[in-house]
Amino acid sequence: MTPRPPMSKADYVYSVLLDEIRNARIPGGTALRAAAVAQRLGVSVTPVREALRRLEKDRLISYEAHHGATVIDLGADALAEYYGLRSVVEGLGARLAAARITPGELDGLRELHAAMAADAAAGRNDLLGEQSRRFHQRVVDIGGPAFLGAHARSVRDSVPVPAQASLWLDPAQVERQLGAHAAILDALAAGDGDTAERVMIDHVRQAGDFRKEH
Repeated sequence: MTPRPPMSKADYVYSVLLDEIRNARIPGGTALRAAAVAQRLGVSVTPVREALRRLEKDRLISYEAHHGATVIDLGADALAEYYGLRSVVEGLGARLAAARITPGELDGLRELHAAMAADAAAGRNDLLGEQSRRFHQRVVDIGGPAFLGAHARSVRDSVPVPAQASLWLDPAQVERQLGAHAAILDALAAGDGDTAERVMIDHVRQAGDFRKEH
């Protein structure tokens, strides 16, 4: 097995900031000062600047004259576009997955769904958001392994979701959303692409509606 090369300092800074922005631990509108980030992470300013350039390319931060780097704060229109795009991409992924999913892949999705149901029953709702992300991504990876899966991942990674905005933390939403996952599984098992796509689209749009209210 070929050993993995050590992570560069720029890669390290990028990975830390990317995780913090994606999970909204650094909220939208926050200024990122290279010197302050360098001191916090124990590196020089040079790798921080390189990491910030990469984050700008990812469209997660922007630069303004005399203000430096700022984490992008998405408004209502941008969120509507984000969830609209997700519904199209993930809906198509579910449709395609219904035609090509293997018994082993279906079993894997069912195991993930069962783990989510068990966590929900035990009140471990804080675990459900990440599990749901994996469920959705796995469906799209199955349906579109050449291009669609990577595109879905890129779309997901482009918009931070604050922890408090996760619909999975709302007990009133959990049963409804688990029901949507179960319906998607049933449609995949039946090879019913129309239903898989429709349920996935409705499911993602519901998440978008919830996010707008929170």
